[in-house]
Amino acid sequence: MRKYVFAITGATGSVIGIRVLREVVRVSEVHLLISSQSFPIIRHETGIDWHGEAEEVVQSKVRKTFQSENIYYYHEMNLSAPVSSGSFKTDGMFIVPCTMKTLSGVANGYTENLTQRAADVTIKEGRRLVISPREMPFSAIHLENMLKLARLGVRVGPPVMGFYHEPKSVGDMVDFTAGKLLDMMEIEHDIFKRWGK
Repeated sequence: MRKYVFAITGATGSVIGIRVLREVVRVSEVHLLISSQSFPIIRHETGIDWHGEAEEVVQSKVRKTFQSENIYYYHEMNLSAPVSSGSFKTDGMFIVPCTMKTLSGVANGYTENLTQRAADVTIKEGRRLVISPREMPFSAIHLENMLKLARLGVRVGPPVMGFYHEPKSVGDMVDFTAGKLLDMMEIEHDIFKRWGK
């Protein structure tokens, strides 16, 4: 079974992150990081309440949501978590959505929390990192940080909608973006209709 680190940071778009996570959990072991700012956004955008003071409480809620025991949750300040070490082998990492603060920290090697540290480890170990920066419009600073990461091999996938699959709902548009992010990690799925099919 493959193993991924999955981070949700405090930007709008958590609905996309959760959709990607739902697919990743189906086929792999997931080590989940959620920023403190993300919990109220997740609740507002999806109705899912994962907030809890202890790691065990949040982990239990997440496992219940996805009906899977293959999810391990770590608090954002738990820098002794396994994912903070390169010796903890994974197949890659997602940050969906990725705030501009997180993007800046990762691009500049500033690891003040577990998400940034895990991303730093992913890059230094040469593993695949997929990020979905959520902001609009992008400033030159945002674009420079994305370019810096792209040059290091990080896959950058902002939540840009496609329409050739003729979406009928917001859910279809979320699935399209989620599917493109899964493609970047080479995880098989069938959550949107591909061109020519």
